[in-house]
Amino acid sequence: MTEGKNIRPAIAIVVPCFNEEAVLAATAERLLASLDALIERQEVAESSFLLFVDDGSTDATWPICHDLATRHPRIAAISLSRNEGLQVALLAGMEVAADTADAVITIDADLQDDIAVIPEMVRLFSEGAHIVYGVRHDRSADTPSKRRTASSFYRLQHALGIKTLKNHADFRLLSREAITRLGQFGERNIFIRGIIPMLGLPTAQVSYARLPRLAGHSKFSTMRMVNLAIDGITSFSIRPMRVLTILGLLFLVIALGMAVYVVVALLMKRTIPGWSSLMLSLWFIGGCITIGLGIIGEYIGRIYIEVKHRPRYFINRRAGL
Repeated sequence: MTEGKNIRPAIAIVVPCFNEEAVLAATAERLLASLDALIERQEVAESSFLLFVDDGSTDATWPICHDLATRHPRIAAISLSRNEGLQVALLAGMEVAADTADAVITIDADLQDDIAVIPEMVRLFSEGAHIVYGVRHDRSADTPSKRRTASSFYRLQHALGIKTLKNHADFRLLSREAITRLGQFGERNIFIRGIIPMLGLPTAQVSYARLPRLAGHSKFSTMRMVNLAIDGITSFSIRPMRVLTILGLLFLVIALGMAVYVVVALLMKRTIPGWSSLMLSLWFIGGCITIGLGIIGEYIGRIYIEVKHRPRYFINRRAGL
């Protein structure tokens, strides 16, 4: 950290990649230009660099990353042994980069996050912020379905008590201290967006407009967003379990009411065949029970994974630096 000093910080820009062969050359060119400009203005140290993290891609992503790292002295690359998911790829890149960098900036390979705000992130870090969030104030470049699913994602998280920053994804700056604290969270199913607000370090924000992809198509599908939401919910909230308890109590009250109704109907001899209402009740209660078992299963499944204490990732290959 460089609080109150004129020492220029070493910055690493970490770029997770999964089947991003279409954008890597342009991404590297733009990020290198941004980094070179920071170095030329003496805002960051000359030892600053880019780090590409290949998350088990099946296309030419790794050969391209390897070639970039071979040809450019400011580029490094690592390749995970298999596809571990965005959160683990980010963590792997940050932990590797933090060995030599004072701060790490993470950004998606498609550069829909505006690199023009990176100098502002660096300035805020130099002024004492350990965490600088990139927050999207304009998402007009996203498709309507993407905006709807993203909005639903944030609303659901807030409804369940998960403290995340709206319209902040994974474009951020973290100091080495922040990454050290992040590494102390040992869960296998890590949800970085939810953990960072718990680090207890000074924060700042920069805002920007979401940009169109450089090329190709997004690999972050609706299903991946659903999986990320489930990871966040099961990692940070027990409210779904509480909802099940409340639902069970509600069914108990309804059952007691139905018992009273049945007794009164028998006494008044007004019983009639109730096949339709019976079947409807059975399907409704059966559906609720199935959903409840599914929610419980999600929590138990994650407990099962966590208690094994398996490594989050293995790095198979390295290039550069």
